[in-house]
Amino acid sequence: MALALIIVLPFLGICFSQLMRSTRSYCALGTALTPIMALGLLLAERKTVFSGQVRIVNWPWLSDLGLDLSLRLDGLSFLFALLILGIGLLVILYARYYLSESDPPGRFFGYFLAFMSSMLGVVLSENLLLMLMFWELTSLSSFLLIGFWNHRRDARRGARMALAVTGGGGLALLAGILLIGHIVGSFELTQVLAAGDTIRAHALYPLALILVLLGVFTKSAQFPFHFWLPRAMAAPTPVSAFLHSATMVKAGVFLLARLYPALSGTDWWFFLVGLTGMATLLLGAVMALLQHDLKGVLAYSTISHLGLITLLFGLDSDFSQVAAIFHIINHATFKASLFMAAGIIDHETGTRDIRQLHGMWRYMPHSAALAIVASLSMAGVPLLNGFLSKEMFFAETLGQHLFGSFGGIIPVLATLAGAFSVAYSLRFIHDVFFNGKPVDLPIYPPHEPPRYMRIPVEVLVLICLLVGIVPGLTVAPLLNAAGAASLNGPIPPYSLSIWHGFNTPLLMSFIALTGGGLIYFLRNSLFRWHESLPQLNSLEIFEHVQRALAALARKANKLLDNGSLQRYLVLVLLSALTLVAVALLPLDSLTGSVALTQLDGITILGFVIMALASMATVVFQRHRLVALMPLSAVGLMVSLAFLRYSAPDLALTQLSVEVVTIILLILSIFFLPIRTPIESTRFRRGRDLLVALACGVMMSLLAYAVMTRPYDSIATFFLENSVSGGGGTNVVNVILVDFRGFDTLGEICVLAIAGVGIYGLLHALRLPFPKRDYGGRTWSIDSHPMILDDLARQMLPMALLISVFIFMRGHNLPGGGFIAGLITSIALILQYISHGVIWTQERQPLSYHGMAGWGICIAGLTGLSSLAFGHTYLTSAFRHFHLPLIGEFELATAMLFDLGVYLAVVGATMLILSNMGHVGQDECKEVA
Repeated sequence: MALALIIVLPFLGICFSQLMRSTRSYCALGTALTPIMALGLLLAERKTVFSGQVRIVNWPWLSDLGLDLSLRLDGLSFLFALLILGIGLLVILYARYYLSESDPPGRFFGYFLAFMSSMLGVVLSENLLLMLMFWELTSLSSFLLIGFWNHRRDARRGARMALAVTGGGGLALLAGILLIGHIVGSFELTQVLAAGDTIRAHALYPLALILVLLGVFTKSAQFPFHFWLPRAMAAPTPVSAFLHSATMVKAGVFLLARLYPALSGTDWWFFLVGLTGMATLLLGAVMALLQHDLKGVLAYSTISHLGLITLLFGLDSDFSQVAAIFHIINHATFKASLFMAAGIIDHETGTRDIRQLHGMWRYMPHSAALAIVASLSMAGVPLLNGFLSKEMFFAETLGQHLFGSFGGIIPVLATLAGAFSVAYSLRFIHDVFFNGKPVDLPIYPPHEPPRYMRIPVEVLVLICLLVGIVPGLTVAPLLNAAGAASLNGPIPPYSLSIWHGFNTPLLMSFIALTGGGLIYFLRNSLFRWHESLPQLNSLEIFEHVQRALAALARKANKLLDNGSLQRYLVLVLLSALTLVAVALLPLDSLTGSVALTQLDGITILGFVIMALASMATVVFQRHRLVALMPLSAVGLMVSLAFLRYSAPDLALTQLSVEVVTIILLILSIFFLPIRTPIESTRFRRGRDLLVALACGVMMSLLAYAVMTRPYDSIATFFLENSVSGGGGTNVVNVILVDFRGFDTLGEICVLAIAGVGIYGLLHALRLPFPKRDYGGRTWSIDSHPMILDDLARQMLPMALLISVFIFMRGHNLPGGGFIAGLITSIALILQYISHGVIWTQERQPLSYHGMAGWGICIAGLTGLSSLAFGHTYLTSAFRHFHLPLIGEFELATAMLFDLGVYLAVVGATMLILSNMGHVGQDECKEVA
């Protein structure tokens, strides 16, 4: 339960943040309450985690689909949850002072907590499908955070780009996870991690790996998907500090660490992960130096460090895995502090342009000292945490042999990237805090921020120092637990000592430090070289590609969706024809081993009448009112066919639906021309005839092939368990309200939604009231004939009585809520037809919206009582009772569910039918 609360508490905190949004201080306090509680619950599990144990909780949900509510807490998930909650709380404090008076704090902190909960769901999920659900929630909530300043065009465009790229990667990840689940037979991480050999040996492994890595690379801004991250810097700085140092972009590398035992250990893994990481590391390092925007430098440096982590995972050794996790910790601390420092500078000077920011040391020495320490950690200077993980990185590049004789290129490129890291860190330090005086600052003179705004930066910088000086006493237990969880086994021996003697990694660090200083000294030449290159705007390129894809989609859609119902039907029928033909072609013989049932004369006569009525409908289809008569005969014959083959429930349902449908068609075509003009060409008529004949022949062959072959039906199960399991002898009704009650609940929801939707379309619609029929004769001025009026009044109580009778007997005899609802609807709509809309509504002030809504509520709430007694949702209960004079009778909870079905059917049907009378109501008054 504690694991679920860790995820849920920040979601619940949204309520506190909204209730206390009167001031930024109260809103921040309300926001911080639930993450603090979640952090307390997490820290309470530290002994269990550090001892190497794995806590897994499971609540069965959609088990047949492999989707259970399973949560997992081990060293890796503990580490990331700690980063999410710990840095998140610091960012909340920081944001309290960063946000301006015009920024709505309730909306900001609400989005922030939604994102925090989503990230916690990602790292604590045991089920991969559940993890993917939270993964997509992070994309949506980050879209809201990046576009928080929606009055700015760059924020809106950056948010759209981030959502499009990460959302597309999420689709690829979904496909990859489905393939992994198909290979392993489960989506539970415990089983997936244990089936690494099975996955790697499977023919679908390369495809699954590529799809998963697409999701990882888009989320963690790896080349060539790196372009969205700098554009996301349009978000408020607290968002950048949280999303781009400890959470969102780290979700990608978290998934690499999590699935490492299942997917690594192959050449596919090395080349895809390792080379992508190396390209991202170099590109991000070079581009970071060339940026003039302070947050732009940090954005590209984030890309570079994410590439470094990815490269470590790609080197495919157990020790490189530990080094990658160590650098995840270090990067989160120094990068979050640097983003906050950049936000302080922007907040106090009004600009992020490095060319204007000089000499900030004299104006804000305290903030400058903090930013300098964090920058030196990012550069990998000794006695800071960044130095330790970078030393591990250099050592691992020396130890790999995957490129054979060309393996030496990896440490060379790693050293070059390290030199650029030093260079852009020096630029951050020297150009911003020293290097002369500021130039045209929007806010002058700048000064130190409020005291509590610096506290988050101080805490993070202190962690950088402590980990760098005494790593064994600070980070070692956490790193051991996270490394063992990621490897799904024991971690290799390693050392967190500050001094390892004079060795090659130390030499590489020295070369990187001196080389970085040289690159920084020559930076102006690099700036001129970069400016001479063709300038590419990633956002404009992305939007151009997006527009091209949209235009292509419109062209493809135009070929299929041209507004012609005839074309749609032809395409659907041809597709069905193709699928059936493909299924029948492999058969050796169309005839099976089962003899066909002999037909009697009455059955043959019924089929002949149905066929003749169908052909008459086609012949008279241009005279709509005439065509309705043979069409209704077709529906009647279908009902009789159901009755002939012992399906009275289906016969009653079909007959009721047929009446309602014919009434609806009459009401609809009243406002349409009586005759349909001839528009089809001879070619179209010939084409339609061939398609109709082909479909008829193919369906006949399919029916023949099925009916002459034995098959196992689930009907036996329902017949045997209808009374014992559902308490009713009417098997059809028991199936609807008990065995498959959830399906029925979904169906009445769809029916109610359709009713409300059609009501919305018809509510304000007014069509011309036709004055004459197709023969030129005027309609009768008697809108409400006396015979129909008297007949309707006498039929209403009789129809309602029959409806109640059909409803009450439905559990044991043909009937039920659906049929009773249709009968009631027919009786009510007859009142509208005979007396008019206004007269009927004055005497029947019924809210059909409310009726449909109450029906769904009653049906849905019926299932909760079964949950209260520990049974599956919508499990029904029944008992037999005895009363004097009446005798024995049965009561079942399924009747309440059936009552909900009844109300939903009446409400939705009447929403559609009764509002058809409003379409020409005004004109009707004029005629009368």
